[in-house]
Amino acid sequence: MEVIRTDIPDVKVLAPKRHGDARGFLSETYNRRMLAELGISGDFVQDNHSMSSEANVVRGLHYQIPPFAQDKLIRVARGAIKDVAVDVRRGSPTFGKHVAVILSAENWRQIFIPAGFAHGFVTLEPNTEVLYKVSNYYAPQHERGIRWNDPALAIEWGIDASSAILSPRDREHPMLGQVREGDLFR
Repeated sequence: MEVIRTDIPDVKVLAPKRHGDARGFLSETYNRRMLAELGISGDFVQDNHSMSSEANVVRGLHYQIPPFAQDKLIRVARGAIKDVAVDVRRGSPTFGKHVAVILSAENWRQIFIPAGFAHGFVTLEPNTEVLYKVSNYYAPQHERGIRWNDPALAIEWGIDASSAILSPRDREHPMLGQVREGDLFR
């Protein structure tokens, strides 16, 4: 598995190998030992699968605070997304900065996002399916969010706000500068 470094060293893009022939392919998308050798030691406890029927669906930016913080390993089984990780670790040299990558069924890349980052994505194609492993169970009372289009984050989503399809909850997240201190990582 190839590791592609990002501007924020804790966020890693992974490129699993695909072994194919006329029948199709086989790919080892998760191997705990191999990831540990790459410096990724998340103990994943839950798999999630989302499907977005339209392009321009925005999900996020979400994260969970301790003691239910989550590492995430995200990949796309069908379609394509622009995936975004925002550093919400107060005191980090990259606090408020983000990494954005294209993940697709075609490029077969994955992204590892450690705890302390808000995560979101926008679908680039209809019927996009996203699979992700998390290192802690979903805990609604510990879930937090940041507004996807906060100007201070300067995320280039590739869509304008009028074409974004969001849940009511995601429309109401605060801007990063409005997040309570206790809802950020230290």
